[in-house]
Amino acid sequence: MSPTDFLADDRGVSAIEYGLITALIATAILAALTLMGASLSTNFADLTDAVSGAVLGPQ
Repeated sequence: MSPTDFLADDRGVSAIEYGLITALIATAILAALTLMGASLSTNFADLTDAVSGAVLGPQ
């Protein structure tokens, strides 16, 4: 395969594009979870307390 054939070949371009889109989505998810981390932690702690109270009854 000559260099011009190599540069003109567009096979695999879609896989690279899908990989870049996936990386962008993963980065956005990580950024959102980082920004909301403390809030989510508090919400899950409250949920855990509520479920424990419902299962165990009043202490």
